[in-house]
Amino acid sequence: MKKFRDILIFFVLLLMISGCGVYTFNPGGKSSIKTIAVTQFDNNTVEASLTSQLTDLIVNAFIADGNLKVVAEDQADAILSGTLVRYERKAVNFTAGDTVNLYAVDLVFDITLKDRKSEKDIWKDNFVSEGVYSVDKETEETGQSKAIAELVTDIINRTTKSW
Repeated sequence: MKKFRDILIFFVLLLMISGCGVYTFNPGGKSSIKTIAVTQFDNNTVEASLTSQLTDLIVNAFIADGNLKVVAEDQADAILSGTLVRYERKAVNFTAGDTVNLYAVDLVFDITLKDRKSEKDIWKDNFVSEGVYSVDKETEETGQSKAIAELVTDIINRTTKSW
């Protein structure tokens, strides 16, 4: 589990450092949302460990992004919550001998950003992310890490540029 978490953190940090990671179009001062709380994501799949790690990575990504301050739920302007509704591993490429050489991990999440005071949705969306990995060089955990890194970037961008 620690190795999986280290891989996830590595990929998120790599995306952020590479320049094609998290960015924002949120013009400063245009939103009344300055603070955010991220609740523990729910999980409707058998992949129990993914949502705890994802929640931690989202919090760390908001901290790194710096547009919203991460605070406790009772102090937040907005609350981010979500549910992993589908996990699927599928073959995406085969060798000439019909052996699978690439798999993809698909993650589907329902995610909501809610105004804490009014309890109205700021946005509610379905996110789909995919992590492709090579059977020869990588593991399913690598595919999970890639899919989660994509998802974290999408959530940060949706949240910070949606106003």
